[in-house]
Amino acid sequence: MALTGRLGLLALLGAIVPLFVPEWRAMFAVWGALLLGVLADLALAGNVRALRFHRAGDTNVRLGESAQVSLIVENLGRRRLKARLRDVWPPSAGATPRMVRVDVPAGERRRVEMTLTPTRRGDRKAVTVVVRSVGPLGLAARQLSRAAPWTVRALPAFPSRRHLPAKLARLRELTGAHVALIRGQGTEFDSLREYVDGDDVRSIDWRATARRNDIVVRTWRPERDRRIYLVLDTGRTSAGRVGDIPRLDCSMDAALLLGALASRAGDRVDLLAYDRRVRTRVEGASRTDLLPAMVHAMAPLEPELIECDAAGMVSTLMARVRQRCLVVLLTELNAAALEEGLLPLLPQLTARHLVMIAAVSDPRVGEMAAGRGDLASVYDAAAAERARAERRRLTAELRGHGVEVVDAPPDEIAPALADAYLALKAAGRL
Repeated sequence: MALTGRLGLLALLGAIVPLFVPEWRAMFAVWGALLLGVLADLALAGNVRALRFHRAGDTNVRLGESAQVSLIVENLGRRRLKARLRDVWPPSAGATPRMVRVDVPAGERRRVEMTLTPTRRGDRKAVTVVVRSVGPLGLAARQLSRAAPWTVRALPAFPSRRHLPAKLARLRELTGAHVALIRGQGTEFDSLREYVDGDDVRSIDWRATARRNDIVVRTWRPERDRRIYLVLDTGRTSAGRVGDIPRLDCSMDAALLLGALASRAGDRVDLLAYDRRVRTRVEGASRTDLLPAMVHAMAPLEPELIECDAAGMVSTLMARVRQRCLVVLLTELNAAALEEGLLPLLPQLTARHLVMIAAVSDPRVGEMAAGRGDLASVYDAAAAERARAERRRLTAELRGHGVEVVDAPPDEIAPALADAYLALKAAGRL
């Protein structure tokens, strides 16, 4: 039972009346009338306990888009129910409308439509449904809170998918009309053709040339069915925000673009998220299932405020990946974390695999480095220049270990990583 604001006003009136009418009979009469009104209102209000709730609608939505979820209200009681209903979701679910009025005749159902626009990745679960049925006099109401479970998973936004057509066009040039003429561990024989000016003399097929009157060269194409292993660092450095976006979300976007491109190139793509244990893993997915599997695996991931266990990550990789592959580690170029963790372990990793590190740089550092307006700006510029120099030193040290490094701002990291992959393909290193 719930008391309404109208009853509060009447109760106040019942307290004031005896001040002007001091007869005790008048006081009892007023309060007796209020009590009878409340009991009558409760008796005539719809029975909220006879309600049953059902759900239907979307279970997945891409971050930034909207999902539709229906709440079906079924009245199993004997009286018509007129009530206000609130479907409660977490604030990050972006549920609207907040409150609706429902009118459900006895034995019938009504559908309430909810629009969810999540502002964060992950699973958004319905909390409860609150129904408040007010009596015809407006003095009292029946109220009920009941669970109506439903989960909507907010998937990564994948804004870099707009770059995919251009990268696929470059891939078709690489594997189609424009074949690679550089021999290496990542190329395979394609065909023979006549020599033209500018061809690499190392590609001349002398046996075929001896059988003909013209010089013949071999053409090569990038090998297919290479293996790409994407590793997401979900440790404390991934929690840092660049602009208004966590570094982990930028890394996810870059991983999705590279995964889509590499799968179209015929390569096998696997995913591992790690900090001190395996957070999620996608292995053996087909070309058509890869992107759905990756976005569903990434959706509930959140950064852990702990240092990444580089030794555990490397041992996990070495145990699961026997053949040579491209290992793409999406992490932050943090000198303290890398020098104490990953750098000592790089020789054993690069001895078996081709390693690439992709990191998201903060464009704000560049803006601070250009500031000279006042004394505070000069100090900020000096700190920014020191940070940039430290980043350049760490990049040079990583490249000295044979590691490819991609360091770009949030809006450029995904296409830059895709370009680095295509460059490895073109050079025959993959």
